[in-house]
Amino acid sequence: MTGRVSHAFGKLLAALALGGCAVMFAMMLVIVADVALRNIAVPGLPRGLAWSNEVSELMLYLTTTLVAPWLLRQGHHIRVDIVLTALPPRLAWTLEWVGDAVGLACCLFMAWYGTRAALASWRDGAVSIKTLVTPEWWSLAPLPIVFILLSVEMLFRMKRLHDGPRGPRNDAVSAA
Repeated sequence: MTGRVSHAFGKLLAALALGGCAVMFAMMLVIVADVALRNIAVPGLPRGLAWSNEVSELMLYLTTTLVAPWLLRQGHHIRVDIVLTALPPRLAWTLEWVGDAVGLACCLFMAWYGTRAALASWRDGAVSIKTLVTPEWWSLAPLPIVFILLSVEMLFRMKRLHDGPRGPRNDAVSAA
């Protein structure tokens, strides 16, 4: 049962990562269009897209939130493992557990805090006023969602660590 749930969750994370790639591609198109319009006069079109910087920033943030859980699942998050590879395997395995427990606690806290911030922003009707005027909660809403997904993946990581050999993980190992 857990294997099927983990597999389905992995497919969801892969789909979100693909969505992150699509957002990155769209961001590239916006930036190229902005630069082209600033440098090539096209009758009837503006000289650049005034909103492109703001939208690009939000797209970069959205890309990060879409891809982060998949990266964690793949073991491609930043990881300093030089100490773990030098320790006895059983101690390294225990420290992996401690790291995952701390990671889970941080993710749950961020999900809780992000939810509170997004709901407060929505309730207060806060807006972000730059080139575009948008409800602030739009940019805050992905935060609790991504940290819930990261929390679930941390649980799957802990399960895989429990079921695997008693030593440090092999994913994203920097020391050969």
